[in-house]
Amino acid sequence: MSKHNEWMIRASAMARKSDNPIRQLVEGLKLEPHPDKPMIALSIGDPTIFGNLKPPTEVLDALVESVSSQRYNGYAPSAGHEEARAAVANYSSHSNQQIKPKDVILCSGCSSALDICVAVIADPGQNILIPCPGFPLYKTLIEGLGVEARYYKLQEKLDWEIDLEDLERNIDESTAAIIINNPSNPCGSVYSREHLLNILEIAKKHQVPIIADEIYEHLVFEGEKFIPISSLSDDVPILSCSGLTKRFLIPGWRMGWIIIHDRKDIFDKQIRVGLQKLTQRTIGSSTLIQGALPHILSKTPEKFYEDTIAVIQRNAQLVYKNLSQIEGLKPIMPRGAMYMMVRIDLDKFPSFGNGLDFVTKLVSEESCFCLPGECFNAPGYVRLTLSPPGEMLQEACTRIAAFCKEHCVP
Repeated sequence: MSKHNEWMIRASAMARKSDNPIRQLVEGLKLEPHPDKPMIALSIGDPTIFGNLKPPTEVLDALVESVSSQRYNGYAPSAGHEEARAAVANYSSHSNQQIKPKDVILCSGCSSALDICVAVIADPGQNILIPCPGFPLYKTLIEGLGVEARYYKLQEKLDWEIDLEDLERNIDESTAAIIINNPSNPCGSVYSREHLLNILEIAKKHQVPIIADEIYEHLVFEGEKFIPISSLSDDVPILSCSGLTKRFLIPGWRMGWIIIHDRKDIFDKQIRVGLQKLTQRTIGSSTLIQGALPHILSKTPEKFYEDTIAVIQRNAQLVYKNLSQIEGLKPIMPRGAMYMMVRIDLDKFPSFGNGLDFVTKLVSEESCFCLPGECFNAPGYVRLTLSPPGEMLQEACTRIAAFCKEHCVP
C-alpha cells in the first residue's frame, strides 16, 4: 500500500520552465471590449486570418497534385524526402554558395526548426543571445532546456540595428549561439550588408555560431534588399531557419526547414549528427506538403510576392501617417516583415502605469487590441500587425486617435 493518500506526479523540469510570454501576458489581461464596437485585433501574427491575403492558385494546385498522386501517404525519412530537400536547396542557394540537399532538414514549421537548432547546440548552464525587442518564442525554447536566454539590445534610433557593443559584451565562454532575426518580428528591421558583416566579425572573433531566423526572408519593402547572413559568411557556421509560413501565406501547412551553412566543416564534428538524431525523435513534417514543395518553390509567380509586399507596405505607410499625428505616440516605420512598433510616451498618459494598462484600456474603450511591448521585453511599446485590410487599419487608427485624445495630457 502507498503511504500517500494522493498521487504525486510532477511535471518535468522542461515543462515547468517552458513559459510563453505572449500567452502569459495576454491571458492574464482582463480584456473586456466595448460592447458597441466590433473588435479589431491588431495582435494576430497570422496574415491569413482576415481573408484579404491568400495563397496563389499555383500553391493550392501543387497540394492537390501531391494528394492525388498517392505518393506521399506514408512516412518520409526523418529529415524529409530527397526531392523536397533538393527543392529547398535550389530555392535557397545564392551566388556565393550552392546548397546541397544534405544541408537541408525539413521541419514542422519554422518554430520547430528553431526548437531543433536550440536543442542541438546548447546544454544547461550555457547561454544563447537573443534580440531585445525580440520574438518571445526564443526565450520559451531556450529556458525550457535549462539554458539562459541572454538579451542584446536593438537600437530604435538606428532602425532597430543591433547594438554591437552590447552584443559583444554579452558573449562569454558559456555562449553557445547568437540568434539573429532578419527581417525582424516585432521591429520590421532589415539589416544592411555592412551591419551583417559586423555581426559576423564578432561571431568569428569569439567563435560563436549563429542561428538565423529568416522566416520573413524576401518580405521587404520597395527599396530594401534582404541579404541572407549565410551569403556573407566564410568562417562562421550558421543554421538558418525559414519556411513557407509567411511569404507563401500558408502558416497552417506547417512546413519549415533548417539549412546548414558550414564551409569550414565545423558542424561536421558533432552538430550534423546531433541534428539527425533530433529529427528522429518525431516523424517530421507533413509528407503531403513535402510532395508539393518542388512546385510551390518553383512555380509561384513573382507577381504574387510583389503584390503581397505592396499590400503590407501600403498598410505600413497608412498606419505610420496616421499614428505620427497623434500626440504621445511615436511609430517606427518598418522596412519589412508584417509589423510596426509604436512607442508610448507614458509621461503624457499619467493614468497608465505601463503599456499593459494602455492596451487594456484601449480594448475596453475602443475594442482595439495591440500586443503590449512587454510581450517582446520592450515595455513602453505596442506592436501592431500590418496584414489586415486597409479599411480596418484606418478604423483602428481613428479609434486609437480618439483614445489618445481622451487620455493624453499635453
